[in-house]
Amino acid sequence: MAKKRTKKHQKKSGLAPGSVIYTGEKSDKKLFLEVFDYTPEEYIEKELNSIEEVFDFKLTDCVSWINVNGLNHVTEIEKLGIHFNLHPLVIEDLVSISQRPKIDEYEDYLFVVLKMLYHDADENIINEQVSFILGPNYVLSFQESEGDVFGAVRDRIRQGKGRVRTMQSDYLLYILMDAIVDEYFSIIETLGYKIEDLESDIFEGSIEETATKDIQELKKEILKVRRSIFPLREVISRIEKDESNLIQQRTKTYYRDIYDHLFQVTENIDIYREMIWSLMDMYMTTISNKMNEVMKVLTIMASIFIPLTFIAGIYGMNFDYIPELHYKYSYFILWGVMIVLFIAMLIYFKRKKWL
Repeated sequence: MAKKRTKKHQKKSGLAPGSVIYTGEKSDKKLFLEVFDYTPEEYIEKELNSIEEVFDFKLTDCVSWINVNGLNHVTEIEKLGIHFNLHPLVIEDLVSISQRPKIDEYEDYLFVVLKMLYHDADENIINEQVSFILGPNYVLSFQESEGDVFGAVRDRIRQGKGRVRTMQSDYLLYILMDAIVDEYFSIIETLGYKIEDLESDIFEGSIEETATKDIQELKKEILKVRRSIFPLREVISRIEKDESNLIQQRTKTYYRDIYDHLFQVTENIDIYREMIWSLMDMYMTTISNKMNEVMKVLTIMASIFIPLTFIAGIYGMNFDYIPELHYKYSYFILWGVMIVLFIAMLIYFKRKKWL
């Protein structure tokens, strides 16, 4: 039975461009906002439940990170977008979760879309869209749920570690993107372990019934990861070439480091794709070899019994005169001949290494 799929674009079919429609699964998750407002000397951290409460952070002289959780609250996100003078198409893309990783440049901000990958409690890969708005002194981030990979970033802001509180918003965007890319390594590493384990199981013949299914599942996971990661190289490349004043020249060096990491990740993904194809070939070869072993045993058994059947058939014919029938030891002699023939054929097959 074919698997039922949710058509995410169906909700927006026929609507005008700029229509703000959430394309994710229906959810009753509450809107949750967290704000980090900081300078080199101090920082403020707040958890808010109302969009209006974050409006003042656009006017502050500090660097502000406003993280919005709950894309299903379309009206509130639209209010935030209007307050920060976001283009209607940007607001539309914020709640459309099937976006390809990309970067769009506007007059006084950059719009960046990424795919955040992480493992849930059951070690399943979660693929979540994260959008960023980079302004002169702020970064807005939008995600579907509270789970993310930004824990280390929050700690660096709180503790004043590294350069984050001495740099501008472009550096904040860098460390947020870097946290997402670093998690890619963990995802790829886990996939590598799964492939190695599956390879060992196939070689040992311990998962014959589920091997094909497991290989297909791994292929799907690798394809999903590749689709999420591969376009990001273009995003980073465009950031490096950006000529606006939003990203300083000294910060572009850090973005180049992300590009290098992405190159490593995509290289590993391509290697694992080849390994998956090799696994399928190895599995089919293993199955074929086992089938050949079965056929070889059956062929040897048939080869042994063909001459014995031939001898038995001769003496089973209904002729009136068969001389050996009247000899009292003929039965035992026939058995002896058949046993000797049987043993001789076994020895022959053994010497030929067919057994």
